[in-house]
Amino acid sequence: MQNLWTDKEAQNYKTELELRVYSSRLLGRDPSLVLHGGGNTSVKITKKNLLGQDEPILYVKGSGWDLVSIDAPGFAPVRLNHLLELARLEQLSDPQMVNELKTHMTNASAPTPSVEAILHATLPFKYVDHSHADAVVTITNTAEGKKRIEEIYGERAVIIDYIMPGFDLARLCAKQFAEQATDKTEAMILLNHGIFTFGDTAKQSYDRHIEFVSMAEHYLQQQNAWDIKYTEVSLVSDSANIIQLRKDISVAAGFPVIVKTSDNQKLKSFSQRDDLARISQQGPATPDHVIRTKQLPMLGTDVTNYVKNYKKYFKTNAALSKDSKSMLDPAPRMLLDNKLGFIAIGKTAKDANIVEDIYEHTVDIILRAETLGGYKALGDKDIFDMEYWDLEQAKLKKGGSAPEFTGEIALVTGGASGIGKACVDALLAKGAAVVAVDINPAISDLYNRPDYLGLVCDVADEQQIINAIDQTIHHFGGLDMLVLNAGMFPLSCKIAELSTEDWRKVMQVNLDSNLIFMREAHTALQHAPNGGRVVMIGSKNVLAPGPGAIAYSASKAALTQMGRVAALEWGGENIRINTLHPDAIFDTAIWTDEVLQARAKNYNMSVEEYKRKNILKTELKSSDVADLAAAMCGKLFAKTTGAQLPVDGGNDRVI
Repeated sequence: MQNLWTDKEAQNYKTELELRVYSSRLLGRDPSLVLHGGGNTSVKITKKNLLGQDEPILYVKGSGWDLVSIDAPGFAPVRLNHLLELARLEQLSDPQMVNELKTHMTNASAPTPSVEAILHATLPFKYVDHSHADAVVTITNTAEGKKRIEEIYGERAVIIDYIMPGFDLARLCAKQFAEQATDKTEAMILLNHGIFTFGDTAKQSYDRHIEFVSMAEHYLQQQNAWDIKYTEVSLVSDSANIIQLRKDISVAAGFPVIVKTSDNQKLKSFSQRDDLARISQQGPATPDHVIRTKQLPMLGTDVTNYVKNYKKYFKTNAALSKDSKSMLDPAPRMLLDNKLGFIAIGKTAKDANIVEDIYEHTVDIILRAETLGGYKALGDKDIFDMEYWDLEQAKLKKGGSAPEFTGEIALVTGGASGIGKACVDALLAKGAAVVAVDINPAISDLYNRPDYLGLVCDVADEQQIINAIDQTIHHFGGLDMLVLNAGMFPLSCKIAELSTEDWRKVMQVNLDSNLIFMREAHTALQHAPNGGRVVMIGSKNVLAPGPGAIAYSASKAALTQMGRVAALEWGGENIRINTLHPDAIFDTAIWTDEVLQARAKNYNMSVEEYKRKNILKTELKSSDVADLAAAMCGKLFAKTTGAQLPVDGGNDRVI
C-alpha cells in the first residue's frame, strides 16, 4: 500500500486540526481503506473556552462527511472529559449516547459526531485513524481470522472481537485496550470491522495505518491470496427483462428505484461462478455495509421469492432487536444472475453506484478469503442488529421529503441546449435520473454526476434511437418520462419553392423520430411504477401558423395529432401524453443577436420590445417551458392527458 504523505504538501497545513484534515484526506483517497463515508478520524486539542479555561476537545469526523473531501468544518468538536465520563457508565442506549454527543459540542452548528466518538476519546493518543481496510477485513473474515491477525501483528496490536458500533463497542474497547495495551501497542484490530491506528502526530498515526494495512496485504501475498484472476465475460441482457425486474423491485420497495446493470468485468465474472450460491449468501464483508447494501444479494430475478425469504428472516430474528419497531422495505439492493450479471439497485443513481462500489470490494474480500481457507462472514444476529439498529431506524423515521421524481428516469431529446437543456436541469432538480440525447457531442460531458447520462444521437437515424433507449434501460433500469424536444427549424420557404428533400428532412427529424422514440419507449413506459409520462414540445405554429414555414408547421401539427392519438391508445396503460406549444423563446441557439435585431427591426421595435411582444408583455425563457414540462410529469397533472397548453405570454391569434 502506497504512503501518500509528502512533507511538501503537509507544510500547507499549519494547525493540528489542519494536519488532521490533510491525513484524513490521504486515507480517503484510497477506496481499499475508505469507501463512501466509511472510516473516521479524530484529534484531541486543548482550547480555551469562553471562561478562559483550557479545555480538552475531541475533534471527530462528523456525520455526512467523507474523508476524501473533508475540511475543518467536517470535524465535530466534543468536550473530551464528558466523553471519558460517559465511557465509565455501565450502560447507555445509542440514542442517549448521540444526544450526549450533540449536547456537549462546543459548536452547535457542527455536524453530528461519529457514533465512535467515545471510542476515539478513550484511546490515549492525540491522533486516531480508523478504516475498514479491505486487506484486514479479508483476513478477519476467515475461520482462523483472529489467529492470523495475532500472527501478523503480535504485540503491536490489541485485538477486539466484533461488536456493533455504538456505546457497547466503545466501552468494550476502553476496557480491553486498558488491559491489553503495552508500550509496543500501535494499533487496534476490530475483527470483521477494521483497524485503528494512533500516534502523537498526524503523520505518525497515518504512517502506522499504511504500515499495518501493508502488512496485511503482504501476508495475503505470501499466502497466494492476493492476486485474483477474473475471466472476461460477455453478457447480452434483454431490456424487457430489466424493465420487468425494475417494476417488480419498485413494487416490493413501495417506491420507484434505479436498477443499474453493471459493466464491471470483475462483478460479471463473479456472477458466473459455480459456487455463487454458497459464497455470496453468507453476509457482507463488514456489517457497516448492511445499511447500504441490505443483507444479501438476490440470486436470480425472482423478486417475490426474495421478499418472502426476507420477511421470514425478519420474523425469525425480530426478537434479537428489542427496539426494532418496523421493517425496512424488503426490496433487494443488489442482484447476481448468470444472464444479467451484477445489478445495483438504489433509491437514486448515487445509491446504486455506492452499492456497486461496495460490492466490487466485497468480491475481492470474498475471493481472497476463499483462497485463504474459506470466507466466513458474521452470523445473522450481528447482521440483523446492524440492519435494524435503533439509530438507523430513527434516521429513517426522521427521513425528510425526497424530491418528487426520486427513483424515476427521464429521457430528453435535444438536451444539449435551449429548451432541451432547461428540461434536463428541471428534471434533475426534481430528483430524476436523466438521459439526454443530442447530435451535439457536447451532450456527453454536459454534467458529471451519477444521475445524468449524455448520449450522442442523431434522431434522424432509427438505429441510434433504438440504441439510446436500450442504453437508458441498462444504465438506469427503465423509463418513466419522455420529453420529445429535438427538432429543426428550417429557413423560411414558401410552398411553391419547397423541395421534396427539404420537406422530408424536416418530417424525419420533427415527426418520424418522435414516432420511433414513442414506439421503442412504450414497453418501458407501460412498466413505469408511477405511470408513464410523455411531454411533447410542439409550437405556436400549430395553433397560429404563418407563411413560409409549411414543413415546420405541418410537422409540429402532425406531432400534436400523434400525441392526441397516443393519449387515446395508452391511457388504459396509465401513460399520459400532453403537449406544450411554446413561442418566442429567445434564449436558444437559433436566436442570435443578428437575427433578433433583424426581426425587431421588421416590427419597428427595439430588441427588448420584440422579446415582450405578447399580451402579458413578458419575456419567455427556456426555463419557463422546462418548468411546465416537468410539472406536466408531476402530481399536478396526474389526472390530465391529451392536453395542449400554450407557453407564449398570450397570443391574440392563439386565444
